[in-house]
Parts: sequence; C-alpha cells; structure tokens
Amino acid sequence: MLWATGATVQDRPTSQELLEAVRLFLENDVVPSLEGTKKFHARVAANVVTIVARQIALEAGHLELEWRRLDALFGVEPMPTEPSAITDALRRRTESLCARIRRGEADEEPFRTAVLDHVRQTVVEKLAIDNPKLVKPLL
Repeated sequence: MLWATGATVQDRPTSQELLEAVRLFLENDVVPSLEGTKKFHARVAANVVTIVARQIALEAGHLELEWRRLDALFGVEPMPTEPSAITDALRRRTESLCARIRRGEADEEPFRTAVLDHVRQTVVEKLAIDNPKLVKPLL
C-alpha cells in the first residue's frame, strides 16, 4: 500500500497526465456529441491541449539546444536559469543574429552554413511541438 511506505501521491496526476485526460475527454466525449462550429472548436481545443503537452515535454531541451547552437555562432555565453530569462536572452541573441544576416555576414562561408544549419534545426524543433507531421518532410 502506498501510504504504508510513507510515499505520497502529491505528484500525481502529472501535468502530462492531466492534459492527456482532457484531450481524451474532448476527443471521445465532447467532439462526437457536437455539430458544426462547436465541434470544430472542440477539435481545436483538443489540438491545443496536445500542443501544450508537447511544449511541456520538449521545450526546455529545445531551448538548451538552440542556446548551444547560438554559442557556436557567437561564442559561449552562460545560459540563464529562469525559463523567462532564457526566452528573453534567446530573443536577444536571435535579434543579434538577424542583424548580422541583414549586414550580409551570413553571405560567406563557413558562417553561412552554420547559420542555415542553426535556423533549419530551430524550425524543426519548433515544428516538433506545433505540428510534428511537418517535421518528416524537412528531414
């Protein structure tokens, strides 16, 4: 018995399990009972839940990979520890990359290939969250 071992169930259900339960409820119970626009909106809601679940599962790893690729382009910079600080810093670093591209710095090798590889991989990682069906044609 779980209680006899001193373990608790405070960590259950996980956010992933909760999202999966909502998705299944929407897909199996709500969508079949609706028509027209409401049915469409229920399908959209189920899809949003699926995207959020993938984002929770994949985003931290993708952000770190993107950070490391930018390190390779610009030089190593310590990655912040807070999630919002990471996204802010990535935005800043990406804006810097865009400025370099606009100045023509990515027109010549080997920087050009490194930038193209970085952009391609970043798009693949974002699609893996938003619409993984689109990732296979890119690979």
